[in-house]
Amino acid sequence: MTRPSLLEALVARVLLGDGAMGTQLQDAGLESGQCGEAWNLDHPDRVLRIQRNYAAAGSDLLLTNTFGASRIMLNRHGEGDRAADINRASVAIAREALGGRGYVLGDIGPFGGLMEPLGDVPRADVERAFREQARALMEGGADGIIIETQTAFEEAGLAIDAALEAGAPLVVASFAFDRMLDEDDVRTMMGVSPEAAAEFMAGRGCHVAGLNCGRGVDMRMAADVVRRYRASCGLPVMVQPNAGAPVLEDMQVVYRQTPAEMGAELPALLAAGPRIVGGCCGSSPAHIRRFREILNGGAAGRSA
Repeated sequence: MTRPSLLEALVARVLLGDGAMGTQLQDAGLESGQCGEAWNLDHPDRVLRIQRNYAAAGSDLLLTNTFGASRIMLNRHGEGDRAADINRASVAIAREALGGRGYVLGDIGPFGGLMEPLGDVPRADVERAFREQARALMEGGADGIIIETQTAFEEAGLAIDAALEAGAPLVVASFAFDRMLDEDDVRTMMGVSPEAAAEFMAGRGCHVAGLNCGRGVDMRMAADVVRRYRASCGLPVMVQPNAGAPVLEDMQVVYRQTPAEMGAELPALLAAGPRIVGGCCGSSPAHIRRFREILNGGAAGRSA
């Protein structure tokens, strides 16, 4: 029997993603300022352990450890020449963690700067970096590509084009929204509304509209964005909220929402109708395990 594609699977049932990678890498010994993506080659056993924990918690799909693995980002750590190898290796690690089941999404994050004329990074350099990364992720065997934590159409568009050009059978674009200080609403850092983002993703050829991270966007606000996406385009939605609002403790940013607290709000998020749910900053295998318990308990059926 042929395994369904990722798109077919998410249409059939709500899929469970994974949680944060950065904090898990730090817990595994990554020091501040080090390149966690280089661990795909230098410490693959540690990355594998993290992703196996998510798989054991019940994740249906894993994101590769490549959020900062574009050549532009890797150059800041002196790792640019290993960009293709780092990305290809990440897919193999995630695939091994899943043990023959589930799906792997190749993860592309922001390049970490501003393009000309607003900034000093040439557009052509960004295009090349995204194309190289997307091609390597697909060469590694990813089931699709997610372009995460986007705030502006220009950068997101280049990454979407690169993913489609690389032959990704499923492309997710995921925008990061911030709660507005003077109203109960959200925009990206560059002023993009959920409605505009949804229309942009549909028009650009994405298969799934996503949202992740963001400042002050809790589970309730995430549910509201899901509803606004669905009212503005016909794409299925992937949602990855943070584990609550960040606080500063001992000069460290921490997220304090517990698995039980986050899980208590999951049914309301599912009722908004996403087809993939996971976690972003501060979420852990324990959060994902609680999500799985709730999904298995029947909440998924009420989300359709």
